[in-house]
Amino acid sequence: MSRFVCKLLRSVNQTNLGCRYFSLSSTRSAESGSQDGPPARTVLVEKDSHITLIGLNREQQRNSIDANTAEQLTQAISQFEEDDSSPVGVLYGIGGSFSAGFDLAELEAEAQRGSLNFLLRHEGSIGPTRRHLRKPIVCGISGFCVAGGVELALMCDLRVMEDTAVMGFFNRRLGVPLSDGGTVRLAAAVGYSNALDIIETGRRIYAGEARRMGLVNRVVATGTALGQAVNLAFSIAKFPMASLMHDRNALLENANAYNKDGFHVASYNEIVNVTSEMIKDIQEGVKRFKNSEIKGPKTDSWHIKEKTIPEWEKAEIEIEKQKT
Repeated sequence: MSRFVCKLLRSVNQTNLGCRYFSLSSTRSAESGSQDGPPARTVLVEKDSHITLIGLNREQQRNSIDANTAEQLTQAISQFEEDDSSPVGVLYGIGGSFSAGFDLAELEAEAQRGSLNFLLRHEGSIGPTRRHLRKPIVCGISGFCVAGGVELALMCDLRVMEDTAVMGFFNRRLGVPLSDGGTVRLAAAVGYSNALDIIETGRRIYAGEARRMGLVNRVVATGTALGQAVNLAFSIAKFPMASLMHDRNALLENANAYNKDGFHVASYNEIVNVTSEMIKDIQEGVKRFKNSEIKGPKTDSWHIKEKTIPEWEKAEIEIEKQKT
């Protein structure tokens, strides 16, 4: 692992212990800027040799994506795609979680205005999710990768997940539809039946199950997702890129779900079928979420509860066991 990544990992680990996160970008801003300067960026971009690292930097909001962050992320990925010196990128979250999806405060404000315009942004509501990325990006998943965060992860070519991380479409509870390619990419990754299970239940997906069903490509120890994602990016970038990109793009073009025309139509269908009735669902969903924050969330509501067996039935079971 390179010295740069070791330094970056130490910064991330310090954040998990409650310390302030430092990055090369923020350090340079502090040295060159003043308090009257531009606000801190919520997407940090660095390079480790020829690998571009793109970090979501809203740790107090578990890296949820507001309009400003979505715009910065789209710009960062576009700049990476235009950088001829960087063949592979890494997308990760700063502060212990990858991303909690769309920003709740902004979501509530949009719903109160009776607007769903945030779903209709050209390239995607949380980033450039409604198109194929022109270069491979490896996603490092830590902590929570939920709701739109799952759609961001699916946007990447490969996903490296920490063994204590959690994935799932938690937006199901809020009445928020998938609008960033999730219905297209998820089924292609895990199959139709698994995709329906994940989407309809909104349940938690832990690392072992995510790996078995193909939702992620690697499961690694807690605290190592970024480093392992960078290692994977370097292992890809060492190959001759012309043939690698030819094969990658051919796969995207030939796979039914990823064919350009089919993908664009499917992504368009996600948003064209959004109705005004969903606004009320979102308004009520945000209220329920806020109440659960006060009362305590029922996070295991989808788990099957153990059946209570009466004493007489236990006795019958014991008799049957003795007969066998």
